Amino acid sequence: MEKGLSKSLGPLLLWGLGVGYVISGMYFGWNLGLAEGGTLGLAIATAGVIVLYITFTFSYTELACAIPRAGGVFDYATRGLGRDWGFIAGVAQLIEFLFAPPAIAAAIGAYFHIFLPGIPVTVIAVAAYFIFTALNIYGVRAAAGFELIVTVFAVVELLIFSGVTLPHLSVSNLTRNALPHGWTGVWAAVPFAVWFFLGLEGVANVAEEAKRPQRDVLIGFGSALATLIVLCVLVFVASVGVAGWEAIVYPTPGAMETSDSPLPLALSKITGTSGWVYHLLITIGLMGLVASFHGLVLAAGRATLEFGRVRYLPPAVGRVLARRGTPANALLINMVIGIAALLSGRTADIITISVFGALTLYVLAMVTVLVLRRKEPGLVRPFRVPMYPVFPIVALVIGVVCLVAMVSLNIKLSIIYFSLLLVSYIWFWLTARGRADQKPEPA
Repeated sequence: MEKGLSKSLGPLLLWGLGVGYVISGMYFGWNLGLAEGGTLGLAIATAGVIVLYITFTFSYTELACAIPRAGGVFDYATRGLGRDWGFIAGVAQLIEFLFAPPAIAAAIGAYFHIFLPGIPVTVIAVAAYFIFTALNIYGVRAAAGFELIVTVFAVVELLIFSGVTLPHLSVSNLTRNALPHGWTGVWAAVPFAVWFFLGLEGVANVAEEAKRPQRDVLIGFGSALATLIVLCVLVFVASVGVAGWEAIVYPTPGAMETSDSPLPLALSKITGTSGWVYHLLITIGLMGLVASFHGLVLAAGRATLEFGRVRYLPPAVGRVLARRGTPANALLINMVIGIAALLSGRTADIITISVFGALTLYVLAMVTVLVLRRKEPGLVRPFRVPMYPVFPIVALVIGVVCLVAMVSLNIKLSIIYFSLLLVSYIWFWLTARGRADQKPEPA
C-alpha cells in the first residue's frame, strides 16, 4: 500500500500556514498600486478584493472540507468539471504556487544583503530554496511548526509597526492626491490589491494532512482570513497616513524608481534610519518574507504531488517519502523550477504571472462549487457556504473582472501565461489524457 501524507495539522497550525502564505504581501509589492491608483484608487480596488476573498474563502472551504485532498482545486475541478478543466485548473494552481516563491526569495535575498553586503542577493535567495525545501522534506509538522513561529513574529511586527505609526497619522495625508489617474487608476491597482492576499487558498492543499479536516480547515481558513483583513487595513492606513502615498512608493522626492519597501520608508519618517526601533522592526520584518516563501513552498509541493499521483507527471513525482510522509520528489522538482525562474531576474513579471494563475484558480473553483451542488447534491458537505449561491457567484464575477483587468494591463504577459496553459493542455491531450486511472480517488 502506498504511503500517505502524514495527518498532523490542527487549527492553530493551519492558521499559521494560511497567514504565513500571504503575509509577505503586507510587507512589499502592494504599495506599487498606489503609483497606479493613489490612496483612493488602491483602497477601492482592495475593498473589492476583500469581498472577493471573503466570498471565495467560504465557498472554497466547502470544497476543501468535502474533498480534502492535496491537489486542491485540481481535485475539485476534476470531480466537478471533468478531467480537461481539472487539468487546466491544476496547471493554473501550479503556476501560482511555483512563480510566487521566486519573487519572494529575491526579496529575502535583498533583505539579507543589507546585513551581509559581501554575499550576492542571488546566492542568498538560492540558499533559501535549499534550506526550506530541506525543512519541508524533513516533515510537515516540523515545517508547519516553523511556519507558525515565523508567522507569529511577522504578525507581531505588523502590530508594533501600526502602534508606532498610527499616532502620527494625518487625515490630510490619506486624502492628498488620492486619485492621481482618475477612475482608470482603480482598474490598474487591481493586481496589487490581489497581491495583499495571494496564496491564502494554499490552506486547502494541506487539508489531507489535517487531523480532522472537516472541522480544522474551516477554523484555520476562516481565522486566517480575518487576521489578514485586519492586518491589511492597519498596514494600508498606517503606512500612507504618515506622509502620504508618494512617500512609501518613491525612496526620495522626485525619484522615478519605485521601492518594494513601503514599511521601512514609512517608519523612517518617524524614527529615522539609525534608531534601534527602526532596525529592530526591519529585522523582525524579514520573518514575513520567510513565512510566505516557506509556506508557498509547502503548498506547491502538495499541488505537484497530486499531478504525479494521477500520472499527469511521471509517477515518481507522486510518491511520498516513506520515513517522513512528505512529497520529497515534488519538492525537489519545484525547487529546480523556482531557482530557474529566480535566475531570470524578472521579479515583477514573475509576480504578475503568479497572479494570473491565482485568478484562473478562483474563477474555476467557483464554477466548480456551483456545478457540484447541481451534479452531486448528495455529496457529504460538512461545511456549506452561507448565502448560497450568492457567495460563489459574487466571487466568480469579481474574479472574472480582476482577470480581465490583468489581461488589459499586461497584454504580453497574458499571452505568455495563456500560452503556458495551451502548451500544457496540448501535452496533456497527446500523452497524459490517454493514461488509465487518471482520476483522483474519491475523498
